[in-house]
Amino acid sequence: MELREWSKSNTDYGRRLLHSGIEGARSGQEEFLDGESLTPFLSESVRSALTAAAVGVCVGVLGSYPGYRQKSVARALAFGLLGGVLGLGAGVVWESRRLTASVAGSALKNIGKVRDERWLTKHPIDYA
Repeated sequence: MELREWSKSNTDYGRRLLHSGIEGARSGQEEFLDGESLTPFLSESVRSALTAAAVGVCVGVLGSYPGYRQKSVARALAFGLLGGVLGLGAGVVWESRRLTASVAGSALKNIGKVRDERWLTKHPIDYA
């Protein structure tokens, strides 16, 4: 097999993997949401993650005050903001974990089908 044929074959295979993964992710999202829109789910996740964001702000502000240094308000605000952003991000990831698992599981399932299909074309089974 020439380099050109090999690269074309692998490029086509990569495209098929990508498209099947995207299609699987879409079907996993639709299955999880069961006809509902994604926006209400995400807004509920953000609303639930606000507690984690508040805890992050508190930890950030408290973490910016070492016992032996001069206390700076700007430093406390910066650390509080950083803690809030990290807390909000972690909270949203945690609240949407079931959706993420559904999307990833469906995508991997579709990718597995394409991989199995390619393996069978490269290694045909002769039952005769």
